[in-house]
Amino acid sequence: MSKKSESELMSRRTVLRSAVALGAASLAAPVLAQDALQGVISAPGRGTWDDQFDAKGASRSAVNVATNNPVLGPAGVPNIQQAIFQYQEIVANGGWPTVNSQQVLRLGVSDPAVQQLRQRLMIAGDLPREAGMSNAFDSYVDGAVKRFQSRHGLPADGALGEYSVKALNIPADVRLRQLETNLVRLQSMAGDLGPRYLMVNIPAAYVEAVENDRVALRNTAVVGRIDRPTHAINSKVYEVILNPYWTAPRSIIEKDIVPLMRKDPTYLTRNNIRLFDGKGQEVAPETVDWNAPKAPNLMFRQDPGKINAMASTKINFHNPNNEYMHDTPQQGLFNKLMRFESSGCMRVQNVRDLVTWLLRDTPGWDRQSIERVIAARVNTPIKLAQEVPVYIVYITAWSARDRVVQFRDDIYQRDGNQELALQTTTGIERPSGSIDDDMLPQ
Repeated sequence: MSKKSESELMSRRTVLRSAVALGAASLAAPVLAQDALQGVISAPGRGTWDDQFDAKGASRSAVNVATNNPVLGPAGVPNIQQAIFQYQEIVANGGWPTVNSQQVLRLGVSDPAVQQLRQRLMIAGDLPREAGMSNAFDSYVDGAVKRFQSRHGLPADGALGEYSVKALNIPADVRLRQLETNLVRLQSMAGDLGPRYLMVNIPAAYVEAVENDRVALRNTAVVGRIDRPTHAINSKVYEVILNPYWTAPRSIIEKDIVPLMRKDPTYLTRNNIRLFDGKGQEVAPETVDWNAPKAPNLMFRQDPGKINAMASTKINFHNPNNEYMHDTPQQGLFNKLMRFESSGCMRVQNVRDLVTWLLRDTPGWDRQSIERVIAARVNTPIKLAQEVPVYIVYITAWSARDRVVQFRDDIYQRDGNQELALQTTTGIERPSGSIDDDMLPQ
């Protein structure tokens, strides 16, 4: 054996001994950890592991996170209990290593930190043991990182940016306590939810339309920011309004609209907002003293249309908080990582799909009829033939039938550990002159 090959062999054995010390165990049991490492040692013809590429396997890793299994329902509690057992095993075997790197780790990078990353992903079950150990960020690692990101509600781009690294480095025992906290929340929702229902998961910022214990639709949402949170509640959707009027709450009139009118007297006209007195008579904006110490005692109502704060649709459910679901003219908000920007109401992407599902049993309201009314810009309230339950919940960790353990940021800081509030809204500045609920064009 040459000196070079001896050196490479010694180096590889050193790495593997290090992996054992750091607790590179699989989810199932300590024995599997040894099997995984032994597989790395004995696998034939793997060289230095630097040239591995499996595009199909990498893509499958990320895709497998997608599911039509609901968060709530009869399987929610036993599935999170199984996840708790798995994480107890991980904690008992020493947890996982911290991933530290001076550069952004992504496909094609070679860095010693990739070995830590591989161990971390193997232990959590995101990276198959056959991928082995090396400094190379190959397609196996790329697929595993995308899977990890998908499980944590992060953009599955395969690059380890700030939030991905923070999520990776939350200790296993903290994740275990997060699962235990959410077990209690899921147990409180373990009853009969009905054959058809909506669930809004606030930390995940999405809406599930569930039918016969399967997700029929999953819509991205924007929910309340930390200082104006969306309220958790069990209720029922009773009405859909196509081409809704938007009536500004008194707080928004005082805090937002009046200051805007002082800066720009054309603001109301440009945004199709009209003023009405107590008798229902329209009042011209130019007749109002916008510099008076108190805001005018008038109704501020925005006409239906493309720039309406609720755009095409409003979905009403019974609640004491004046909250509702609705469309928005600012569709770009759904592409943001942190979708915690409203005053409590929920903006819903592809809301017309959701409305079609809600109105399915209401005679005369198929998709074509809905689109025709929206195009006509006529305000049209529609009572549902049968009210649909809606459960607005705060679940930051869960596992569905697929046994994929999901985590989300503790955006409202209710899980008891500051480490879990990765994406806090406290440092986010609102756009200058923005209006909730929900933001009007400027």
